[in-house]
Amino acid sequence: MKKTVMTGMAAITMLAAPLTAAAEAPKWNNVNVNETLQEEDGSLFNSENYDFLKYSKVDDKLQEIAEQSNRITVESSAKSSGGHDLYTVTISDPTAKGKYGYQKSLRKKMFKNPEKAQSFIEKHPDFKVPVMINASIHGTEFVGSDAALQLIERFATADDEQTKDLLEDHILIFNVVANPDGRIDATRFNSNGIDLNRDFITQSQAETRHTVELIKEWNPMVFLDLHGYVRGYGGEDHPGLIEPCTPPHNPNYEYDLFSKWALDQAEAMEGSIVDNRADYENTNTSGVDYQSMTGTYIPQRDDEAGWDDYPPIFTPMYAMYHGAYGYTLEAPTNDWDGVQWHYDAVMGALEFSDDNKEQMIKDQIEVFKRGIQFDHPYHTEGFFPQAYILPVDETDPTATEKAVEHLLFNDIDVSESKKAFEYDGVSYPAGTYIVDMSQAKAGLANTMLWDGEDITDITPSMYDISAWNLPELWGFEAVEVEADSSFNVKTNDVKKVKADGELTGNGPYVIPNSSVKAINLVNSLVKNGFEVTMDGERFYVDADKSPELRKLVEASGITVKSTEAVDGEPLTSQKVTILKDGGINKAQSHAGTLLALERLGFDVQEVTPRELAEQGLGETDVFFYSGTSSLISYTNWSANAEFGLEDESQYQAFIENIHSFVEDGGKYIAVGAGASDAAKQLGLTDVTVHKGDYNSNGIVRVNYGTGSLTSGYETTDYGFVYRPVWYTDVEGADVHATYKDSSNFFMAGHWEDRADAQGKPVMIKEKDQDVTLIGLEAGFRDHTDYLFRLFSNAIYSK
Repeated sequence: MKKTVMTGMAAITMLAAPLTAAAEAPKWNNVNVNETLQEEDGSLFNSENYDFLKYSKVDDKLQEIAEQSNRITVESSAKSSGGHDLYTVTISDPTAKGKYGYQKSLRKKMFKNPEKAQSFIEKHPDFKVPVMINASIHGTEFVGSDAALQLIERFATADDEQTKDLLEDHILIFNVVANPDGRIDATRFNSNGIDLNRDFITQSQAETRHTVELIKEWNPMVFLDLHGYVRGYGGEDHPGLIEPCTPPHNPNYEYDLFSKWALDQAEAMEGSIVDNRADYENTNTSGVDYQSMTGTYIPQRDDEAGWDDYPPIFTPMYAMYHGAYGYTLEAPTNDWDGVQWHYDAVMGALEFSDDNKEQMIKDQIEVFKRGIQFDHPYHTEGFFPQAYILPVDETDPTATEKAVEHLLFNDIDVSESKKAFEYDGVSYPAGTYIVDMSQAKAGLANTMLWDGEDITDITPSMYDISAWNLPELWGFEAVEVEADSSFNVKTNDVKKVKADGELTGNGPYVIPNSSVKAINLVNSLVKNGFEVTMDGERFYVDADKSPELRKLVEASGITVKSTEAVDGEPLTSQKVTILKDGGINKAQSHAGTLLALERLGFDVQEVTPRELAEQGLGETDVFFYSGTSSLISYTNWSANAEFGLEDESQYQAFIENIHSFVEDGGKYIAVGAGASDAAKQLGLTDVTVHKGDYNSNGIVRVNYGTGSLTSGYETTDYGFVYRPVWYTDVEGADVHATYKDSSNFFMAGHWEDRADAQGKPVMIKEKDQDVTLIGLEAGFRDHTDYLFRLFSNAIYSK
């Protein structure tokens, strides 16, 4: 094939256009309102924009490069949540396909016989290491994908010595546009409103699962996540940011092995950027003097707290559980200088791994060896349990089955017992799931299954969440088998999870209020014309056995049994509306609540503040407010000006329409801190709303009441808070849940000054109108499955 000779970035034409000042700034439309496939020219969420390559041009550019090179493979095997292609590009030296094959063989040995894998490396010093570049997971951070495309063009077509040397030792894997929806719409989030760089423990989104598949396929030695925009952390002469991070570090890492290389590799990236500073344009809009920079901000080196790698929700942190040396790279500016910053950083990372690949990959393999051999020399003795037992509820196994499927998807071995067994005085039947912690990716297994820890006293601040406990927040049991136990159960490997439900008897039937799948089944039955009633605790279906009913039950995964006929309140389809949040902050609480409601089986309509002011709530039965109180304001910043209220008259109309809705019998449900403040602002409650710090979040112990609002929850059970809320002066309201009245009510996470919340109400309902305040973040980022039923309870309750 025809080759194009290129030195550095000089031969890049389509991608290297300079930023020119326009006579008049373009007028952008807020895509959160317009919801169109029309591509935006820039983002109102950015203070500056440039002529980045549009998503629609990416395919053409990749095909153009592919036509010039036999080093490149371009694939689009998956689609985003909005239906757009996710492009994967692999580049390797075609004259050394044997070395390419080494990597696949080596990967198998890493997880089955790591000692042989390390010996293999010594015998084959010409092996190649995979390096993955993940670009623009946040749609407004355009520079990552443009840098990736420049790097692709170079490594696919250039014949200079540096390029050839690096290709001799590397296989390069590019996730070219990790968030197509966000790039098209110029928003941080995907089309579901989810921040994909917070989704790697939940993996609720198609884009996240695609990235996980790539990480599993290649097990990259180095993982580089290209972001923007960080300018001032390191001072004027240190623009941008390169991890590794400040403490606290997640204790499930083998962090000593990562630390041997992380800071040195970060400084190699920094050095590459500084060495090329004369090439930067210093555009007038950037405010960054690239040509005088002497470094960049490296949190672990330059700070004490505030930029941690504790939660596995971030892409590089998740990759670290697969043995990768994972880094977030934050370019300083949203312009072509920012693109070059990323380009230079990646080149520095590759030069470093080129010089150190043998020892670095041996240490990566050492992570898996420690897991297999149950040998974690730098961990507190007993930190890793010998195994986890995952019991299965006979009637509703769906939460446990979801967990097992999730573990298997993440390269974690799960088995099931061949016979019944006993542990710690409890009997378990044959078929009980067991996760043996003597396995290669034990750290990932443990971070998904452990109970977490209270890290409040360890650090003054956290970058994001501090607890994500799957058992408590997904609603299944994970029993720790102590490390020194004599536990010995014969098992079979689990390859696939049986998920069919079963309809037994001839009706009528009872459905427990036990899971997301159970409520989804209830709503499916109502929509299909079945008579369903609720007695406050369970649901009853007054029907005979039929093929249609059996099909719906089997799809649910739940066992539905016959029962005696019971009188209860009949359920009808509810018209649910949620106030739309245009992306005012990173929490995006409304998106999680919306997805939770949809997964519960409700049809949900979104309405913007302006639409609500102008049109009211129409035929809505239930209205959800889940988001910041800033949504009801007409002093919005530019990114939400088209989305929010325009003036005082719209503000008053918004309030009047809400009150008319409630007075006419509509059900109003507020979720979280911002919504609680909004309820006060709207005059819907007289309670006093108290809030913890923005930095506070975690798992709490909650005392739930016995009414229909808390049906399906134990008297003492779990909740999740993100900026915690509690209420006082509740004389005009019924209290349905409180924080547990003991000093240990906070189970895991980070929450300073929490004593005042102990024993206080966290879920209330007004006595004289149908207004419910849920202080818990029950729909947080599509993650808190166990708490979703607080929403359905609030919808169903009278």
